[in-house]
Amino acid sequence: MAVTGDETESAATGDMSAFQLHNPNSSLPQGVVMLDDSQQAPGNVSQKRELRLMKNREAARECRRKKKEYVKCLENRVAVLENQNKTLIEELRALKDIYRHKAE
Repeated sequence: MAVTGDETESAATGDMSAFQLHNPNSSLPQGVVMLDDSQQAPGNVSQKRELRLMKNREAARECRRKKKEYVKCLENRVAVLENQNKTLIEELRALKDIYRHKAE
């Protein structure tokens, strides 16, 4: 791999934009280099961390929203079933009263 460009100025500032990297064996476009995690700049690592944290916060927010919706749905179902239960209990009492009066 060959490096060309104004190396002294860029090396002093830490700026890699002045370098052109040539690798004839690479399938990447000229000037594009893949870095593994151990070679990444500290700024890039912190940006990735911030992005990951932001995505995690959004996922947590969505999870809490879905859970709240689910609980609300369950509460509505409980209310409907309690009303249905009361209606059925009243109907049962009425039928028992009718049966008792016929038996007498």
